[in-house]
Amino acid sequence: MIRVMVAGAGGRMGGAVVAAVTAAPGMEVAGRVDPALARGPGTFVDVASALAAGGIDVAVDFTQPASVFANTCAYLAAGVHAVIGTTGLTDDQLEDIRARAVAGTANAVIAPNFAVGAVLMMRFAAEASRHMARAEIIELHHDQKLDAPSGTALRTAALMEGDPVIHSVRLPGLVAHQEVILGGLGETLTIRHDSLSRESFMPGVILAVRSVADRPGLTRGLEPLLFPTEDS
Repeated sequence: MIRVMVAGAGGRMGGAVVAAVTAAPGMEVAGRVDPALARGPGTFVDVASALAAGGIDVAVDFTQPASVFANTCAYLAAGVHAVIGTTGLTDDQLEDIRARAVAGTANAVIAPNFAVGAVLMMRFAAEASRHMARAEIIELHHDQKLDAPSGTALRTAALMEGDPVIHSVRLPGLVAHQEVILGGLGETLTIRHDSLSRESFMPGVILAVRSVADRPGLTRGLEPLLFPTEDS
């Protein structure tokens, strides 16, 4: 049984993770962390309290960009594997996390997007950019998303040839959407992914929870889990 703590459990993504872990065979919710939650058995006001209580194998974090780095360091220091969906980590912070994971006993999977279709969209865009002259990225999210550009858009741009311009849209009614528009001589190619509900991210989250213990150090993105034969 994999005992999972969910940080940010009071939010929309965190609540979806709690439901997905509860429904997944071989997993159980060992703790829910969020200051907005009513106090009760298995609920904690902060990450430190949950880790002090023990009994956690994997921490899933969907919190805030301002707190995710400190949270991740705390998970690794406690010997708890980390699955991080919160975006906003800098390159320096990611390298720090990598060093901590390599030096310690716990591993981390950090992904900008856990939707399988979004990972495929990034993969297709990277391949297409090798053959088209220019590209631009339009990412669209709900108006409560704090970071812009999104982690998915930044990751997509990093994978592509050239230097795609990123346009960010924040509006009520949206969930998570991204278009990559590529232009060539007399033609365009559009690659689009739409997450229509937060449940779209849950298969990837569950895959990461099951996989993180067997992936030493830091794994960035869901791609190595979906395409393990290509993992270097």
